[in-house]
Amino acid sequence: MCDVLVVGKAAVPMARALLAHPAMEVRRGVLVAPAFDAPVPPQFTAIRSSHPVPDERSVSAGRAALDLAGGVAPGERLLVLLSGGASALMAMPARGVSLEAKREVTRRLLRADADIQAINCVRKHLSGVKGGRLAAACAGWTTTLAISDVVGDDLSVIGSGPTVADSTTFRDALAVLDRCGGRTGFPDDVVSWLERGAHGDAPDTPKPGDASLARSVAHVIGSRADALAAAAAAARRLGYRVITDDRPIVGEARVRGASHARAMAALAGDHPEAVCLVSGGETTVRVTGGGLGGRNQEFALAAVPGLAAVGRMAALASIGTDGVDGPTNAAGAIADSSTAERARTSGLDPMQYLEANDAWSFFEQLGDLVRTGATNTNVGDVQVALVESAGEFEP
Repeated sequence: MCDVLVVGKAAVPMARALLAHPAMEVRRGVLVAPAFDAPVPPQFTAIRSSHPVPDERSVSAGRAALDLAGGVAPGERLLVLLSGGASALMAMPARGVSLEAKREVTRRLLRADADIQAINCVRKHLSGVKGGRLAAACAGWTTTLAISDVVGDDLSVIGSGPTVADSTTFRDALAVLDRCGGRTGFPDDVVSWLERGAHGDAPDTPKPGDASLARSVAHVIGSRADALAAAAAAARRLGYRVITDDRPIVGEARVRGASHARAMAALAGDHPEAVCLVSGGETTVRVTGGGLGGRNQEFALAAVPGLAAVGRMAALASIGTDGVDGPTNAAGAIADSSTAERARTSGLDPMQYLEANDAWSFFEQLGDLVRTGATNTNVGDVQVALVESAGEFEP
């Protein structure tokens, strides 16, 4: 018998999997998710929350999580099932920081091309639930099982690490703001709180070795590696020679998309047989235009010129495993060696759309968006690149 908190994009299937264990009894349960496409088990109080920017529902979820943790007595256990999206879905603004200020910080950091580690560093230092504070509020044992949506599977970054120690500091959070346009570009109450913390006037997040986390353990039970292995196995069944790139695909999406197309051309030169390159990670987008898109769509759009030059039939799909790519209704997009010519025939200039950060409009007109709907999980982004055998290419 234990209390259970389930939060993230995979919350409903994780809760169901937990209850399928014959020995599992839930005394109290709270389940937080961005949507409910399937019935929530009756043992849980369901909270539909907001992602990727927190709102009042996120604060309600944060309070419910802290109340659940605070009700666990010494010797009892809190089980936390964590998955992607938890940082926005569960919020508790620090004293003197408004929710709108937290929302604005998230928006500005996303626009500034900050990676998830930097964003979560700031989030943890503006929160009463992240950065180990949830586990610190629990007098009993805390066990966390996490599905990782971050490169490197760092438990302190997944969901902003509500149950694990945080090695970052208030000064680190201020350094993120300085790198992303400077402190004057962020809300005054946010900057004031972080500066107070940096001066030692506010308690920092629990650090490694902190006694408040001595009863907390955490494990990653699913990650990008599992998605890549499944994609590679499917490609082998189709007869492709599979090359898996274990190095995470990170950095600016338009840069990595172009370099990925060059890597496909190199593979075509080295291998006459059909080849599949499987990779994954999480890129970023620096928004300078007024268009619509996401990092996966921008990655695929940047690859369009290079794919036309591979010399063999080639295709590239970049997909968010949660089924949502940026503020769009697509999971990603597919580009192939015919995309540049099809675009020209339709009067579309891929580079103009890229400069406008308008990858969604480009691929929508060509019919090459990938729409899966919400997948109820998230292990980052996956790229699958196919190069057909030299004998199948007809110029």
